[in-house]
Amino acid sequence: MTMSAKVDPDPSRAPLPVEGESAGDPDGRWRRGATYASVTVAAILIAGKFGAYLATNSVSILSSLIDSSVDALASVVTLISVARALKPPDFAFRFGHGKAEPLAALIQSAFIVGSALFLCYESLGRLFEPRPVGDIGIGLWVMAAAIALTFVLVLFQRWVIRRTASLAIGADSLHYSGDMLLNAAVIVSLLLGRWTGQAFWDPLFGLGIAAFLAWGAVGISRTALDVLMDRELPDDERTRVVDLVNAHPASRGLHDLRTRSTGMGQHIEFHLELDSHLTLTQAHDITDEIESSLRAAFPNAEITIHQEPAGLDDERLDHRLRPRHR
Repeated sequence: MTMSAKVDPDPSRAPLPVEGESAGDPDGRWRRGATYASVTVAAILIAGKFGAYLATNSVSILSSLIDSSVDALASVVTLISVARALKPPDFAFRFGHGKAEPLAALIQSAFIVGSALFLCYESLGRLFEPRPVGDIGIGLWVMAAAIALTFVLVLFQRWVIRRTASLAIGADSLHYSGDMLLNAAVIVSLLLGRWTGQAFWDPLFGLGIAAFLAWGAVGISRTALDVLMDRELPDDERTRVVDLVNAHPASRGLHDLRTRSTGMGQHIEFHLELDSHLTLTQAHDITDEIESSLRAAFPNAEITIHQEPAGLDDERLDHRLRPRHR
């Protein structure tokens, strides 16, 4: 006979974080703050770069303007997705709404690819039909200010990511981290054009920036798809789960371990093997202790444990999956 239970946390301990919550951001305040900050910064950058493009006619500045416009759209999507992901579980979505974040990240990657293609088209046109770049003074000042403002935003976003492990904000932060490199490249292209008198530097840097944006989009989409497709956690994290379970003196092993990321936390599920002579209360207490140690290592995880007598010969998920790894 097997015992199966979703183990309830001890009332004396902190509650288990659920979808949309985090040990470092229980009410979502920092997530929301990061999304508001990114939308505000994107609006400021668009206004400044648009003025700089009109003054310089530089395709490099145009590329940066396009990227900031995409960032603004992506930031709005992030804001909406974070608000959705922070909603608590309900009757229709009992696992919560956390996958709104990786879905938003996937949408962001589509925006980025579109802007990269447009930028590539514009840069190729300028490469074969060079156009003179106007007064670069305004452009240099705007791009320098953009780097400084973006740097402050990225620092704040990374601080929020460390507290919340938000995938959508992580994707947004990647955009703006790339912006700093992009803005620096724009400055270099403008200076090279002035020093050498050659117009081809501007579209060449535009092509390089387009390639950089497309490469970043690939990384974002891979991460988002991994979460949406319920890819297992990395091997080192799965090993950590196994080690913590086996470290308990009453544990006789585990099997059928399944894990996945939600973009805001993790789900950990496994069958715990215990001595068959234990009472239900004893088995529950042991399982509760193991769950506590796992929660300390994975504070944003929801943990489901199925208890079984050790040595039970039954059908297992591990047996069905094993041939695939040969």
